[in-house]
Amino acid sequence: MAEADTGARAPTRALDRRVLWFVPLCWSLFQLWIASPLPYELGVLVVNNAQARSIHLAFAVFLAFSAFPTTTRGPRHAIPVRDWAMALLGAFCAGYLFLFWDGLAARSGAPTSADIGFACLGVVLLLEAARRSLGFPLMAVAAVFLSYVFFGSWEGLPDMIRWRGASVERAMSHFWLTSEGVFGVALGVSSGFVFLFVLFGALLNQAGAGNYFLSLAFAALGHLSGGPAKAAVIASAATGLISGSSIANVVTTGTFTIPLMKKVGFSAAKAGAIEVSSSINGVLTPPVMGAVAFLMTEYVGIPYIEVVRAAIVPAAISYVALLYIVHLEARKMGMTGTLRTGALRFILAAVLSVCGGIVAGGGILWATGMIVDLLRASLGEMALPVLVALFLAAYVAALRHAAQRPDLEMSVSGMEHLPPAREILQTGLHFLLPILLLMYLLMIERKSPGFSAFWSAAFMLLVLFTQRPLKLWFRNQGGIAEAACAGWTEMLEGLIAGARNMIGLACAMAVAGIIVGSVTLTGIGQVMAEFVEYLSGGNLMLMLVFVALISIVLGMGLPTTANYIVVSSLMAGVVVELGAQNGLIVPLVAVHMFVFYFGIMADVTPPVGLASFAAAAISRGDPLKTGFQAFFYSIRTALLPFLFIFNTDLLLIDVSWAHALAIFIVAMIAMLVFAAGTMGWFVTRSRLWESAALVLVALTLFRPGFWLDRFAPEWTAEPPVAIFGLASNAPADASLRVGLEGDTIGGRHVSSIFLLPLGPAGDDGAARLSQAAGLDLMARDGQVVVDMIAFGGPAEKLGIDFDWRVTHVDMENERLPKELFYLPAFLLLGLVAAIQRRRL
Repeated sequence: MAEADTGARAPTRALDRRVLWFVPLCWSLFQLWIASPLPYELGVLVVNNAQARSIHLAFAVFLAFSAFPTTTRGPRHAIPVRDWAMALLGAFCAGYLFLFWDGLAARSGAPTSADIGFACLGVVLLLEAARRSLGFPLMAVAAVFLSYVFFGSWEGLPDMIRWRGASVERAMSHFWLTSEGVFGVALGVSSGFVFLFVLFGALLNQAGAGNYFLSLAFAALGHLSGGPAKAAVIASAATGLISGSSIANVVTTGTFTIPLMKKVGFSAAKAGAIEVSSSINGVLTPPVMGAVAFLMTEYVGIPYIEVVRAAIVPAAISYVALLYIVHLEARKMGMTGTLRTGALRFILAAVLSVCGGIVAGGGILWATGMIVDLLRASLGEMALPVLVALFLAAYVAALRHAAQRPDLEMSVSGMEHLPPAREILQTGLHFLLPILLLMYLLMIERKSPGFSAFWSAAFMLLVLFTQRPLKLWFRNQGGIAEAACAGWTEMLEGLIAGARNMIGLACAMAVAGIIVGSVTLTGIGQVMAEFVEYLSGGNLMLMLVFVALISIVLGMGLPTTANYIVVSSLMAGVVVELGAQNGLIVPLVAVHMFVFYFGIMADVTPPVGLASFAAAAISRGDPLKTGFQAFFYSIRTALLPFLFIFNTDLLLIDVSWAHALAIFIVAMIAMLVFAAGTMGWFVTRSRLWESAALVLVALTLFRPGFWLDRFAPEWTAEPPVAIFGLASNAPADASLRVGLEGDTIGGRHVSSIFLLPLGPAGDDGAARLSQAAGLDLMARDGQVVVDMIAFGGPAEKLGIDFDWRVTHVDMENERLPKELFYLPAFLLLGLVAAIQRRRL
């Protein structure tokens, strides 16, 4: 854990120890300071976003050189002079924007030789800092992109990817002195709120919440067949709230779950694979998603609540399916628990637990919002102090309740002799309050992520400082002063742990900025689209498969956030562009979810499945076997992105609550049937044709429109001149699917389908297109061409240009509901179940 996240160096010299204690503490305090209202209230140490990013990276680079040795054989008990020099020089280069802010602003666009020199040095030291804290893969990817920036004009490169190249001055200015490269959106998100979420998780873990969630999962499921494996799934879901890293999830929960899984009969490879699959799902689960949820709001441009709504159904059904896979694995191995549970009963219990948890959480948040609104209406300005007092009173009451029971101890052997789940639940109710506060601020009050994480982390500092002395006071025991000192120490250790957990992540975000800057500087994103189009031969499914494979390769060895930044920057536009060329218009959030899912699969997939390697280190199994087994268990996760590209209902986009519930139920059944088909076990062991039939049933339930499209196409192409009549007759706030082709200013020919908004009803078609879409069309020489594009309008943002011509207009066909194909699917499912029951 230390080698991966916080740095393996543990110096013995007093000065070195103090530096690695004091600097991370200062970093955490700085991040809390700039997130608080105090700088603006007091007018002290006010920094803008760009300056904050510079200071943030300076801390990260300094700690990367001081906390991480140069190599695995490097000195760990002292910081060498060379590392001191590189740490100080790296921090100076990273802080260059802050230190020389006024001078850089005065000579914007005309950097001096010193500016370029320190930018070059900063890039090199940043790459080395990333190598130390994260390993070779991310540095190698960034180095490839940098090479392309400087040597893209080399004649040995294929014509498809060749470009004119950039000078050192232009490139370094772009990467280091503007907001287009290292100090761009990614590092801004890291500085603005990712640090605070990592700190919040570290403080929760320091307080004992990780042990609480793990113990609760084991107490609830440990008595079932394959109980430790099922507990690993639930524990990783809970730990995902804290860590947001698949590798950290594996190390945190796997230390306890993997040995217990081996003890009840799972092989080393399967025990590690179950933990890996569970941990991957923890990263894909809202509300944090490894901080990717907040990055997605910036890159996609939608509210945070929309990201959570899009991610919740895939994550929920994937978790239930993994529980079912574990159950089937236990059945195949003949495992029994102290309480035998049939497959159907277990499935119902799992589904009800997941649904109940979602409904209960949503209900608590809704009820809390109603109470807050009532108090605001009745108390006015006095509502805030009353609410704070009530919240603190709830915390004290929860601690008093917890003090009536013994504290939980954390050990592998202790997991086998836990008290009932109800008793464990009551020992840590106070751990749920900061999570409730975070979710309430994010989802009910709709506050910014930084604001929400700041107040949640501030409350966690209070919890760490007070929980020990208050418990002793409620138990009428002595030693309260000593407990307060211990709480103060734990609070400081939590602040230090949070900062050290951020070293690699901050470096990764900065290096990801180099990759993003290379994309914007060179236009390599368009080259990637042409490359994938060439490989797929224009076939839509092959195109998605190649994008998935490239996303896995790009994500190898990268932490979650850097992984998402890289794959979304390079591959999201590819899916949007090539999908539109094939008549598939996909919402941007679905595209980003697609590439994110496959980027995260790199943590599973050999040969660079870091989560699989971490699990194998604990299980003492073969890393490659563990990786392949984990990939087999994660097939259901790999299936989901393809499904919500073709059926965006799974992401709850533009659906009612009743429709959302129906989608959830059908998708859950489909995923469970798919798991049974791939595991070769349904009611009993399946024959080959039965497994194939189950997979066919699952795919039909997931995408019934596939079969309907074979009989009745969804769209009919109308002639271009029909666009004005169709736009005029369309209802209010509708959209029109229009095929357009033409050449861009850069000379590239485009032929694609665009979704144009129409706005309010009432005007003629040409006026609606002009006002709502920013697109003026005119009939000329028997064609309909683009006459004018409104600056900043939807048409310009979609990439439409002057003099493009309309090729066709899509009109939706009237056809039978696609849900009719559920009937034959369920009949086939019933037939397989009946045949298997006869073999029991």
